[in-house]
This record gives sequence, C-alpha cells and structure tokens, in this order.
Amino acid sequence: MKYLKQFFTAKAAAPKHSIATKSVVDSPCFIEQTEQPLPVLKRFVPIRGLDNRTVQLLPHKTLHYAAGDTLFLIHQATSSVWYLFEGTLKMLPDGAAPFEMQADSLRAHLPINSGKKFGASGVAQSYVKILEVSADLIAHWTSQSKQEEQFVVIQDLEMPEQINESLFFAKFAKAYRENKLTLPTLPDVAFKLKQAMTKDIDIATAARIIQVDPAITGSLIQIANSPLYSPISPVTNCHDAVTRLGLNATRSLVLGISLKQLFKSKNPKLLKAMQSLWKKSLYLSSLSFVLAQQTHDVNPEDALLAGLISDIGIIPLLYFAEQQGEDDIDFTLLEETIPLLRGPVGRLVLHTLGFSEELTHIPYHAEDWYFDNNDQLGLIDIVILAKLHSFIGSERSKTLPAICSIPAYTKLNDGKLNPDLSLQVLRNAQQRIQAAMNILS
Repeated sequence: MKYLKQFFTAKAAAPKHSIATKSVVDSPCFIEQTEQPLPVLKRFVPIRGLDNRTVQLLPHKTLHYAAGDTLFLIHQATSSVWYLFEGTLKMLPDGAAPFEMQADSLRAHLPINSGKKFGASGVAQSYVKILEVSADLIAHWTSQSKQEEQFVVIQDLEMPEQINESLFFAKFAKAYRENKLTLPTLPDVAFKLKQAMTKDIDIATAARIIQVDPAITGSLIQIANSPLYSPISPVTNCHDAVTRLGLNATRSLVLGISLKQLFKSKNPKLLKAMQSLWKKSLYLSSLSFVLAQQTHDVNPEDALLAGLISDIGIIPLLYFAEQQGEDDIDFTLLEETIPLLRGPVGRLVLHTLGFSEELTHIPYHAEDWYFDNNDQLGLIDIVILAKLHSFIGSERSKTLPAICSIPAYTKLNDGKLNPDLSLQVLRNAQQRIQAAMNILS
C-alpha cells in the first residue's frame, strides 16, 4: 500500500487541472473490495451509532485517488456515503468559500456527503483514500432514530457516569417515569385558538378569540404590518390582521407569541438560563422563518413555530431544577444533562400540549444531522439547516458537519444553495431576521 501511495503521488507530478474547467470526474486509481474491520468502520458517524450486525452487512469498499483528481462534482447523484480515510480533500460548495477536509482533523470521522447528491465538488489535494459505504447507512440511521424516538425511556439513555450517578438525574428520571414533571401550559388564548382550529372556523371567530388578550392582539397587528409581509397599507385591528395573515399562519404566530410566557423562573440563575434559551430559540425560529420563505417549499409560519419549540424540552428541566432549591442545583451537571434529555422531554411536552405529530418530532431530530425522512424538503429539514447554521462561528462548529454534507442541504432548490438561496442568504437577511426577533420578543 505504501508503494501505491508513492505511485499516486508521482502520478500527480503533472500540473493540476482546475475544477472550474473540469466537467467530469476521475476514476479511482485503485479500488479495494476487501471489507474494513468493524472497529475501523465504527470510527465514523453515524456508523458508530448502529448495531454491529447492521454495520457488518453494509456494503463498502475503499477508493484511492491521486493528487489533483476530481472525485465528484456538485449536484452529482450518488448512492453511497463517502468518508475521508487518508489525505486532504478540497471542497467547493455553491455560494460559499472552498474549504479543506483533512483525514487527521476533528471532522475526519464525519461523512463527506450523506444526501442523495453531493453538496460540493471535491478535488484531491494529495493522495486520497476514501471509504465508500452504501447509502443504506442513512436509511438504517433514520429508521433507528425514529424507533428510538417512539420507545425512548430516559433511564435507558446512555449517560456519562457523573450524570447517571447524580441525585438530580435520579430524581428527574423518577418524576419523568411517574408523570410528575411540571410541564409548561399554553396561555388561555393560544389554547382556545388551537382547539377552535381543529374545526372549520372563520376569520371573525378567530379574531374574537384572539382579541381577548390585548398583548397578543397587539403583536399580531404588528406582525401583519411588518416588512416580513411587505404590506401595502397598514391594518389597525385584529380582524384585518388575521385576514392578511390567514388562519393557519395566525394560529402558528399566536402559538409562537404565547411561548415566551413559558420561559420564566423565580431563581435568578435559572431565569438567566431561561432568558438565554428564549433568545437562542428566537434566533433559530427567525432563521427557520427566513429560510422557509426563500425555499417556497415550507410554510414560513410553521417553520417559525418549529424553530421556537425545538428546545422546549429544556424548560421542564429548568422547572425541576428550581423545585430542588438553589443549594441543590449543580449548574455544570445541569448543562451536561440538557443536550441528552431535551429531545425526549421536548417530545413529551409537545404531545401533552396537543401539538401536531409533525411538530412533536422536531425536538428529537433538530440536531440529528443525518436524519433523512423524505426526498422532499420538509419542516424538520428547515430546522436542521437553521440549527446547524446557528452554530457557525461558535466553538462547537469545529466538531459539527459542514452544511453541504448533510441530507437536508441537497433538498434545497434542485439540490443546491443557488445564488437566490446561498449559504450567505441568512447572513444577508439579518434585517428580516432581526425584525422577526423584535416582534416575537
């Protein structure tokens, strides 16, 4: 194998071609059909999350490329998931700066692609060794993720030792198991409107329900007059606001406006955590709204609501912490517990509040980067994209997949982020994002 690597390096002595003028991909110089050992396969995400038997049955092979070779082109269809085993690969996505993937980097265990199309073009910067795994991997992962969501019991979740042994977690798990958690409840107006919308109601009926609450009414009128809806003339009353927005949009917006009342605490430290959570949820919902507006495939108001409730499972954890008393709160342990429990607890909260089945899935899969439920862009895809985008520039982003490598990305407008929907679009839409945040806050 060392000889082969030297051969590929020598082969690349000729000038490298430019991806801008290259319209075809190069064939691998060598293909290994020999199966990789299980411990090697389980180095990679999400392979490591599957059971051993499923992993061993996944068809795979190893491809070798010389420096300068074009491995794949953006938007090229694929029926496999690729991983970088060795070398350096230059990725060229649409609407964003090129970046390099290195086999010894923090992201080396993440897939190069995982959707049904490549989200970027890839050019070998050195001798490159690729693990090519059947796309059945993503189907297995999605199926397993759905099953775990339906049957999850938090006592069965794999937790770090310090969490498993903590008194806080033991008490919380007991309250969860015995249905004794304090769960958030919807404000009266939001609840009544949601219930009424299960029947065939008209705009006048919806307006009568909403205008009982002056604060919600005021916010709804403000939204209807905001740049988000490009109004030609202002509206001044609830009925006209609902008429402009439509019944379905009104329902989602009223629920979204009402959710702010759930983020409360009498404990100063927990109140600070609640306010931080609300701010993050607000930003995520605004990203989701703007992204949905750009795609025209998902209702923006539904996306806004989905973004707001994606982390709603954290609220009962903070409520529970408040009930334990300030002296018993280990905030470091609480922060470590939140990412592990927000999914199953969030699903419980939304189910209890009577949210739609589609929305109850959001908390569990919002950070499930390789979840691929449908060939068409859906609500969960919008939230996943917005969530991943929200981490850009943070310390955590160094260990997260590139946006162009996840399944949701390739569903965007013919499988790409084109000039009308580039990776820059959310950055360039800061005015609209800020407008949405100001209204909901």
